[in-house]
Amino acid sequence: MLGGFFALIAAATFALNNATLRRGVLTGTVVQAMAVTVPLGIPLFLAGALLADQAAVLLSFSRDAVLALCVAGVIHFIWGRYCNYRATQAIGANLVAPVQQFSLLCSLGLAIWLLGETLTPLRMLGIALVIIGPAFTLHEVRREHPPKGAAKSSGSPSDLPVFSPRYAEGYLFALLSASGYGTSPILVRFALEGKGIGAGLAAGVISYTAATVVLLLFLLVPRQIADIRSMKFESAKWFTISGVLVCVSQMFTYTAMAIAPVSVVIPIQRLSMVFRIYCAKLITPDHEVFGPGIVAGTGVSLLGAICLSLSTDLVLSMLPLPDGAADLLRTQWP
Repeated sequence: MLGGFFALIAAATFALNNATLRRGVLTGTVVQAMAVTVPLGIPLFLAGALLADQAAVLLSFSRDAVLALCVAGVIHFIWGRYCNYRATQAIGANLVAPVQQFSLLCSLGLAIWLLGETLTPLRMLGIALVIIGPAFTLHEVRREHPPKGAAKSSGSPSDLPVFSPRYAEGYLFALLSASGYGTSPILVRFALEGKGIGAGLAAGVISYTAATVVLLLFLLVPRQIADIRSMKFESAKWFTISGVLVCVSQMFTYTAMAIAPVSVVIPIQRLSMVFRIYCAKLITPDHEVFGPGIVAGTGVSLLGAICLSLSTDLVLSMLPLPDGAADLLRTQWP
């Protein structure tokens, strides 16, 4: 119960993070966003671990667990986040969300390969819905011009660029981000198995530290240094807010995965797809795609995520199905 509640908070704060990040990349670059949000995770997670009296847990992880957390940090906070930022900059957070549900397919594939899990008819239905969901968003017609007075209502300066989605780039990087976001939870869960509720904060310190080291090596390139120096105050402000929010989201995510199975935590986190529509409407209403197609695509993808996560036994305990239908739902592959 507590793990699910933490996952819900993580979903809400992650959605708000996406909206503030979207606002930041309207005037800044993806590299600038990475330079602010990734290193920010170390002091925030360390402070959380100290306040929760969990700093000593840092020394309790095995070598394999530390390695898993380091790899998870690089995959999630460097690869996944960079691709997510590129996708969000290109097409907006609303269009990115349904495509990123492919991360569940990645997690499921790894679970079948590494953990010996199986496919069921319910999971196959979930896969189909996750694949179909983004198709609804392809037919949404964007608004060519923001409505009068929108800049004032959104708190945005009037000289922001007009939103012009770059669909090929956006969908490509959304898929690539899904590969990172789908792989890292398995590694984190492996490292946190049996560690208890507070271990997630200590684990976050390790993951963020590994990601920051890799990022700093990349930022040593002179061109990247010049890019960071050219960052505007407006962009830095939104990137900082986004960095704090995503850290809060990750704190609750790591803590949830320390006390609840991945199959429970990750699906609840998918509610961020719903939350981000409202957050985008509040913060960046003129730089997102809205409409029935977005709502339909988000809903279908979310339903697919639920189907992927529900156990067959749970469904059968809730629905009085005939014996034939029950036997069909129990079918497993391979």
